[in-house]
Amino acid sequence: MSRISEFNNPLLVGFDHFERILDRVSKASAEGYPPYNIEQIGDNGLRITLAVAGFAMDDLTVTVEENQLVIRGHQNEADGSRVYLHRGIAARQFRRSFVLAEGIEIKGASLDSGLLHIGLEQQIREPEVRTIKIQKGRSATGRMGKDRKTIDVESNE
Repeated sequence: MSRISEFNNPLLVGFDHFERILDRVSKASAEGYPPYNIEQIGDNGLRITLAVAGFAMDDLTVTVEENQLVIRGHQNEADGSRVYLHRGIAARQFRRSFVLAEGIEIKGASLDSGLLHIGLEQQIREPEVRTIKIQKGRSATGRMGKDRKTIDVESNE
């Protein structure tokens, strides 16, 4: 059974990577552990807070892989000297990922009272208008060999 792409439109040029991002998001949303909050902090700030009770700083890693923020938690195995009569506190590893929009920058992370806080800031970019100079030629891709024509790109800032 073939899958129908939401981005299968000739007017959407180069958007196939968004489909891969949406696939990642749908897989990540199925994860339920650990619980988290996302807060708006000011005009351009965000904060992701994960409840990571029982995890020490050495048990947690925060990385950015391509355009994904990935938080991993892995507790070292407890020593065999403990005998649990009831074990209701989970000591399982986790991987929680968030797809970041272009222009989101990680400002830092802190661990306080079992909560991992990750600060993010959205960089606001000024819109850029570019004028493409058109020159005489047969191919815009430059595959004409020695007769290759160029396109000058000028930025109007």
